[in-house]
Amino acid sequence: MAQLFSLQDIAASLGGEVNVGLSAATPREITISRMSSLAHAQAGAISFFNDTKYTQSLQNTLATAVILRPEHQHLTTLPCILTDNPYAYFAKLSALLNPPKQYTQHVHASAVIGYETKLPTDLTIDAMVSIGDRVTLGKGVRIGAGCVIEDDVTIGAHTILEPRVVIKHGTVIGHDCHFFSGAVIGNDGFGYAEEQGQWVKIPQIGRVVIGNHVDIGANTTIDRGALDDTVIEDGVKLDNLIQVAHNVRIGAHTVIAGCTGIAGSAVIGQHCKIGGAAMILGHLHIVDGVTISPGSMIMRSIQQPGTYTALMPFQKHEDWLRTAANIRHLEQNNLKLKQLEQAISSIKKHTED
Repeated sequence: MAQLFSLQDIAASLGGEVNVGLSAATPREITISRMSSLAHAQAGAISFFNDTKYTQSLQNTLATAVILRPEHQHLTTLPCILTDNPYAYFAKLSALLNPPKQYTQHVHASAVIGYETKLPTDLTIDAMVSIGDRVTLGKGVRIGAGCVIEDDVTIGAHTILEPRVVIKHGTVIGHDCHFFSGAVIGNDGFGYAEEQGQWVKIPQIGRVVIGNHVDIGANTTIDRGALDDTVIEDGVKLDNLIQVAHNVRIGAHTVIAGCTGIAGSAVIGQHCKIGGAAMILGHLHIVDGVTISPGSMIMRSIQQPGTYTALMPFQKHEDWLRTAANIRHLEQNNLKLKQLEQAISSIKKHTED
């Protein structure tokens, strides 16, 4: 049976101000048991409202209560929790209503543990895990089934590895991180030197160093450095299917959406937001506080904070072909325009004379 939380209990735990609206009930008497969107909420659910373009949904919702900003309180008669950041409050409330599964501390009999690897007493290692030599695991680490941790890896306290994560040798991971299934950390970077028409592999001898409170999405790959380390700073959040190449540095609390590719030795600042399928070329520097729109190709360094977009809006295919043709002829058209301007200027001058 779902656990009930009163609005009073929620506010006591997470903050915010409760307003019961037109309800005759007290904050303690108004209870909710689940989260829901405004459009699909039913009695017993709580939703959030963060944008006035959803005002109609707010007014039509069947939710028992809603989370919103104080300046939006007049838009509803429902009981509400007032907060300056409804979206973040909704996330925290979701965690409160949906606590993570509690795991029994154990080391499965099928796990293979290497030499000079010492395990803390409070640890969870599931089936078919392989842990190499001289590995250091912090208190409360949880390692899912089928994970591989190679030699000389350090993993901080309370970090979680979902099933089938691979951590390559020498990687350093901080505390309270979360790696989702299929992530590969510390694979060789893509480095080759050309000699007489053939490619000679460059040994990748750097490490991957990951800070605290970092989340790495499913099937995301982070390559080890060629010489220096690849560094992911505290609080970084990476989505699924991201490629981070060797020697990249990602600043603290930057978030990157899925299918993004970051080429070698790029440096991304702190508190950046990078949209899905963006491409960032190698050896570029992006300062703190930059937002990059989804699908953008970043081909040069960004020296000023702000939002940057480098893509063409979609069109019908025939229209796109015409647009592309016009772009190809821009230089030619500019030359013709300059010639016309010079001719007009010459005519004016002749007329004035």
